[in-house]
Amino acid sequence: MPNPHRRPPPEPDVSTLWLRTFLEVAWEGSFTGAARRLGWTQSAVSRQISSLESALGGDPLFDRLPRGVRLTEAGRALAPYAQSVTEALGGARRELDALREGAGGRLRFGAFATADAALVPRALAAFRAGRPGVRVTREEGLTPELLERLGAGRLDLAVVSTTGRAPLESYALHHLLDESLYVAVPAGHPLAADGRPVRLGRLADEDWVSGSARPEGTLLDAALREGFRPRVAHVVAEWTAKQGYVAAGLGVALVPGLAAASVRQDVVLLPLLDEGAPARAVYAATERGRALAPAAAAFVTALREAAARIPGRSSLPGTDARPG
Repeated sequence: MPNPHRRPPPEPDVSTLWLRTFLEVAWEGSFTGAARRLGWTQSAVSRQISSLESALGGDPLFDRLPRGVRLTEAGRALAPYAQSVTEALGGARRELDALREGAGGRLRFGAFATADAALVPRALAAFRAGRPGVRVTREEGLTPELLERLGAGRLDLAVVSTTGRAPLESYALHHLLDESLYVAVPAGHPLAADGRPVRLGRLADEDWVSGSARPEGTLLDAALREGFRPRVAHVVAEWTAKQGYVAAGLGVALVPGLAAASVRQDVVLLPLLDEGAPARAVYAATERGRALAPAAAAFVTALREAAARIPGRSSLPGTDARPG
């Protein structure tokens, strides 16, 4: 935005067309040469220069010589400013063209942690390959935090999910995928032998590893909907560390489909069949009522294409589990 504290004083109205004509005459050294370059008549060039001279106080900008013209002192003073203005407008037009084509500008987006496991990196790689001139910044956070940043204008787009019944109604939502939930159990767990889908209620007596001591607002909301309150034995925020706790037999954990591909070999994922644990939806959220910039629209497309190649969006390879 223009700086309100540096608002320039009122200036005379000067057409950029006049300035362009002035520069052409100065470069060609004649009205005839400028007219040829511009595809005009000589009288049209003379009228543009006369209008410019009048707007700037009436001082002549050119000395009319027997052969061509030469800049006056006033013309020499004006020349660098005229060139600066026309170059700045040319730069603005080039940048606007790049924005319009999605080849320039900026993209500020955020994503929740498990979306960064595969979905976002794949989309970002494809986006950067096609639009290397776009300045990209990325933030990570929980869905409510990302929505707050989006509403405050700090992000152009946020990859969010329906975990914890996040308040998504106020945003424009671009659906990416529905991902199933899985239970991570240690390799020696009784249910791990055949790897069949299970109902969440069968794990009601287990110790749980979760990112929060309270299930509300987390993936463990699914357990509350199933009718039991999970016993959170270990609060672990980072996904790799959660796997370590599960592998050591210290508890079980819920895993979203987007993180399924990164599970270690001594942990077994069991697809959930519970009606009370439906697949969660993942969206690219943008501000409602705000025009989507070409770069952001292109990134939504890249996210959708990447989402279509995510195996965990419905079931793990080799299983016949249905979503939620």
